[in-house]
Amino acid sequence: MTTTVLTTTYNFSAYMIYLPIVIALTVLVSQFLFKNSKTFMIDIFHQKKDIAMATNSLFKIGFYLLNIGFALCIIEFFQIETIERLVVALSKKIGGFSIYLGLMMLLNLLLFLKGRKHAMNKEKLIENENTHL
Repeated sequence: MTTTVLTTTYNFSAYMIYLPIVIALTVLVSQFLFKNSKTFMIDIFHQKKDIAMATNSLFKIGFYLLNIGFALCIIEFFQIETIERLVVALSKKIGGFSIYLGLMMLLNLLLFLKGRKHAMNKEKLIENENTHL
């Protein structure tokens, strides 16, 4: 007959701490990024505010889905048997997710800047065509 030893783990606590933190981080970064990207979007879409705001909202939803989805994909914690290991595991997971979230924010910013540059080049091209007529 085999004896099974039940040990108390802190895995459930890790999940209950991890989830609210990564969701809150995602929401805060998203709110900050997309509140400040409105100016870029309006410029990219040549002052057409309705198209700019609609596109900005779609980017925001995509940002949420991508980042919360990634946070859920990496949620797995292995046997956490002490408080010290709980703190270390949470630090690694939340720190890694924060780095990923920062990179995603920078990627979005680069996309906005690239879109703005493209819009400015298009505007210059149209101006040059009009001056040659």
